[in-house]
Amino acid sequence: MIQGVQTKQLRINADERGFLTELLRTDDDIFERFAQAYVALNYPGVVRAWHYHLGQDDLFTAMKGMVKLVLYDNREGSPTKGEVQEFFLGEQNPILVKVPANVIHGYKTIGVEPSLLINFPNQLYDRVHPDEHRLPWDSKEVPYDWALKNH
Repeated sequence: MIQGVQTKQLRINADERGFLTELLRTDDDIFERFAQAYVALNYPGVVRAWHYHLGQDDLFTAMKGMVKLVLYDNREGSPTKGEVQEFFLGEQNPILVKVPANVIHGYKTIGVEPSLLINFPNQLYDRVHPDEHRLPWDSKEVPYDWALKNH
């Protein structure tokens, strides 16, 4: 696992009324502090990549559909520099993934329905000076191919 990445298995409490899932609690090991929360609707096959933050950690989960979240450790001095890690999160795998600052990441909605990705970043989004650094989705700096893998 890439250094600093953490996961939390989410528990779905279901009965005849529906379900309830706790996403993030202040007593979770993965929790640092609350800054904001947002949800993004993503259409099937859409790749949202690559980006990273200098000071912000992201905490991602998908509550609808399925998402392939890909991380690439490009941090100087990191013992896991050069590693790529994939996570599949959503209805079939309810997990929360913490992506540390400076780890390049992106995601793709997989399957045939849109996904709802929720993020609990630990920093407020600064509209004047955003901590948002981007690379093209097909950047050669990241050794990853977004094509479907049929193996």
